[in-house]
Amino acid sequence: QVQLVEFGGGLVQAGGSLRLSCAASGRTFSTAAMGWFRQAPGKERAFVAAIRSSGDITDYTDSVKGRFTISRDNAKKTVYLQLNSLKPEDTAVYYCAGRGSYTSTSRAARDYVYWGQGTQVTVSS
Repeated sequence: QVQLVEFGGGLVQAGGSLRLSCAASGRTFSTAAMGWFRQAPGKERAFVAAIRSSGDITDYTDSVKGRFTISRDNAKKTVYLQLNSLKPEDTAVYYCAGRGSYTSTSRAARDYVYWGQGTQVTVSS
């Protein structure tokens, strides 16, 4: 069983930055692709970014390319999401997710079996 705990959310002005962290427990972290999703009020949960288990391949939704960076440290069992040049439309609850034993990235929430509790990111204009 894997548990995921997110840290780093908060309130920031437009143009600012935040760094989200997701700490994992369990022995399968290094073999699992990881992803970040977000859910804004009244909207469905949406893909933000994903990273392959080895960390060499990443994927981003178009709206965050060039502004967000996903990375991971398998020794620390932690995945990160650096959020730069934040916009009010980035306001959402951000969720960390893990693909279990699958190493490749995916944009589909149904492909992720482990989820964190979420961390709120609020960007003021």
